[in-house]
This record gives sequence, structure tokens and C-alpha cells, in this order.
Amino acid sequence: MSEAAKSTIDQSEVDRFSAMAAEWWSPTGKFKPLHKFNPIRLAYIRDRACENFGRDPKKARPLEGLRVLDIGCGGGLLSEPIARMGASVVGADPSEKNIGIASTHAKASGVAVDYRPVTAEQLAEAGENFDIVLNMEVVEHVADVEFFLSTCAKMVRPGGLMFVATINRTMKAAALAIFAAENILRWLPRGTHQYEKLVRPEEIEKPLAAGGMEIIARTGVFFSPLQNEWNLSKDMDVNYMLLARKLDQVSG
Repeated sequence: MSEAAKSTIDQSEVDRFSAMAAEWWSPTGKFKPLHKFNPIRLAYIRDRACENFGRDPKKARPLEGLRVLDIGCGGGLLSEPIARMGASVVGADPSEKNIGIASTHAKASGVAVDYRPVTAEQLAEAGENFDIVLNMEVVEHVADVEFFLSTCAKMVRPGGLMFVATINRTMKAAALAIFAAENILRWLPRGTHQYEKLVRPEEIEKPLAAGGMEIIARTGVFFSPLQNEWNLSKDMDVNYMLLARKLDQVSG
């Protein structure tokens, strides 16, 4: 299949999240896990971005002047705080309902985010490029992981970064991130994740390497019931994040 005919969109996934769009900004609703997850991933993004671009993470707007793509942005839970850090943010999602919710919330909050109901391939075809691409909790919901990641890699400027967060395809993840989270703890609606669509780290690293990116950091993420918060970990068996940097020059 030619790239022109390929699509990253899994319509059933778009429909699933569109149906829950009204709940994006409810900290006790169906996206409660993402609200809990936000502090650790925002700190990680800020600190690693500042390290890469020579910024001071303690400043009020440490990402000033950087152009950021939040691909699969949903209701904007990441886009808004990243914009508050000073970045120029494009929030992209194939669900028009998600984009509508995100746009309304940003306007009410007085935060400038460029929200667009588009796909990664549409942005790439338009020649868009960014200092940072946020690819957070998205790869397990797309139709073609390799094509999606390759498309996103094309949009990262030389020296720029891509953050990827997802769930590993392991039996441990099946037990904790799917069965327990959806059926026992009821953190997520049933059917939010399918085991066969979970993605192993090497399945992310390969297309990124082919796209001229090198992995510069890997970390697991786990939830501590006692602290009632997420923390970084060496254990990547369930939730994990990868950080890749675009090479200044791509051989080929």
C-alpha cells in the first residue's frame, strides 16, 4: 500500500473517545487516570525539553519560543499546560468532538492553543515541523503504529524531540493496565485498551530510528496507591515513556 493510501486512523477508537468527549476535563470522570498522570508526565516533558534546548525549568515560561505538536491531543489535558509554559502548541486530533471540547476549554481558560481536527499524515503532508512532538498515550489506539511513528518523526526538526508514552504488551500489563484497571479498580471504561494493540518498546524504537531519531531516555511509570500518585520507575513492563532526539544530519 502506498503512503498516500495509508491511514493512521482506527475509526472505532476515534468513535470511542468521541463518545466520552464531554468528560475530558472532569478530574473524577472517565479520564481520571490521565488527570492523575498529568503531573509526572508534564514535569518529565518540561525537564527533558529544558535539558535539550538549554532552558531553565524553574522559569515561569521555560518553553518560550518552542513549537510543540500534541498529536492525539484529546480534550487538551497536555496542550493547555504546555502552552502555559510558553510553547506555541498545535493540538491535533481526528475527533472533531474532542477538538471542540478542547477549543472551548482553552478559550474559557484564556490559553492560546492552535487546535485542529486533523491527522498526523495531514500535518506532515502540509509540511508542518516542530521542535517537540508529544506522542502520549496514542500509539496503542492507531491503525498502523509504524506508519504513524514514521509520519510523526518526519515533523521533528533536527535536534528536536519526540516523547512517546504508552503501555507495554506484556502479561503484567494485561493483568494490571487492562484487567485490574478496567474491571476491578474501574479506572477506565471497559474496552479502553486491547492487549493486541499494546506496543513494545522495540516496536517504537525501530521506526523512529528509521526516521532519523535516536532514543536518549527510557523510563517506566508506576502508580503508588499509598502516595496516590504516579512515579518514574526502572520497570517498563507496564506503563513506560521513551524520549527520542532527531539527529542533526540524517544519513542516507
